[in-house]
Amino acid sequence: MFEPIPLNLPPYLSRITQKLDKLFIFDELRKKDLVLTPEEWVRQHWVHYLHKHKGYPKSLMHIEGGLKLNAVQKRSDLIVFNNNGEKILLAEFKSPTVKITDKAFRQIANYNSIYKIPLLVVSNGIAHFYCRIHFEENRFEFLPELPNYSSVLNL
Repeated sequence: MFEPIPLNLPPYLSRITQKLDKLFIFDELRKKDLVLTPEEWVRQHWVHYLHKHKGYPKSLMHIEGGLKLNAVQKRSDLIVFNNNGEKILLAEFKSPTVKITDKAFRQIANYNSIYKIPLLVVSNGIAHFYCRIHFEENRFEFLPELPNYSSVLNL
C-alpha cells in the first residue's frame, strides 16, 4: 500500500480514505474516489496546484484523455483547454520514485505529435519540467516556471 509522501508542490487537504487494505484519494475533477497510487498522488497535487496557485479552471481540465499512437490506445495524464476548447497544456506525471529521464520526454513528445499542444509539463512531484513548443518555428524551449492560466490563453 502506497504511503503518501511530501512533494515539491504546495500541500493541500486531500480526502484520503481506506477501504479494506487500500487507500483511496478523492478526485476533484471526476468526483470519485480513486486508488491512491504514487502517480495519482502526484496528479491530484498538480490539479490542486494548477487550479489554486496558477488559476487554471478545473472545468477545463481533463484527466486521462485517450489517443491512438501508431494504432495503439494510450492515455494522457492531464490536458487543459482554454475557453474556446483548444488544448493548451499537456502534462505527464510519474511516481515520485521515478527519475525523470529522456523516456518521459519521448513519451510526452509522442503524445504531442498527435495533440499539437503548445505547453508541456513533465513531473514526478519532486522535479518539474516545463516546455513551450513553437510549432511555427519547429523549435521548443524549456521554461523556468509554469505560466499562469491568464498568460497561456494566447499561446
